[in-house]
Amino acid sequence: MFGKLFMATAAMLGAAAAPLSVQSVKAGIDAWQRSDYANAVAIWRPLAEKGDADAAFNLGQAYRLGRGVPTNLGAAQTWFERAAQKGHVDAQATLGLLLFQNGNQAEGLKWLKAAAEQGEPRALLVYGTALFNGDSVTQDPILGYAYVSRAAAQGLAPAKDTLAQLDKLLPVEDRKKGVAIAMAKAKAAPPPAAKPVKPPRTPTRTTEAKAPAKAEPTPTPAVAKGTPAIASGNWRVQLGAFSQRGSAEALYKRISGSAALAGRQPYYVPAGTVTRLQVGPFSSRAAAQTACNAIKQACFPVPAK
Repeated sequence: MFGKLFMATAAMLGAAAAPLSVQSVKAGIDAWQRSDYANAVAIWRPLAEKGDADAAFNLGQAYRLGRGVPTNLGAAQTWFERAAQKGHVDAQATLGLLLFQNGNQAEGLKWLKAAAEQGEPRALLVYGTALFNGDSVTQDPILGYAYVSRAAAQGLAPAKDTLAQLDKLLPVEDRKKGVAIAMAKAKAAPPPAAKPVKPPRTPTRTTEAKAPAKAEPTPTPAVAKGTPAIASGNWRVQLGAFSQRGSAEALYKRISGSAALAGRQPYYVPAGTVTRLQVGPFSSRAAAQTACNAIKQACFPVPAK
């Protein structure tokens, strides 16, 4: 009945009268913003061990990013789960995305649903897309449309792109039903207010550390099967040259979930005895270079031929 949606899922992390624990978490954030990651972790760890959800979430972010502690996704998941179990919406969304993108869709969607019910935009997008597709959940296109609508209404760019695609797939009467559901749910559970108790994603300078952290990777737009790619341009990124095409295909499979490559496709370009892996298109050389930086994979912009 409906075109299948696919989602590339490579992110997307007090007042003076505040309780002492919150003030202590804030002290950790202050250290984090000074790039004193080890001290931030030292402040958060005892609070997290005593059950402070904000501290547990922040400690999970530290382990996920490898700041102040070695990168350890297992430890990050443990701390995210502790915070998520206490109703911490960012932890629920982050844990859900981490599980979802590591192949544990059923468990990931459980946490994403919990965050979505609290109005978290990333969770609304991913869970809504799963509902539309019937991926690991009972298919419900109208409810899926409602969730994606709520994410788009909060300004999440990938959700806006996804919603535009759903508008082409869902009859107008069903879209109206979805909007009505979205409005009712938004009234019952407004989007969570940002709390100043989370470390910035990349706090290399204090001027960059104003917003609360969000989960990474940020969900990318769903792409309707059979529709043209939403990206356009005359630039690609080249990720390597391989003596065997299979090696190029394996690399693309590994990185294809990156949000920076959403809406793009691989090109396997023969060049003598090697096969070059290129991904595109991109609108400009600068856009291609930005994608290279985002996927943290050796690559460089090349013009499409």
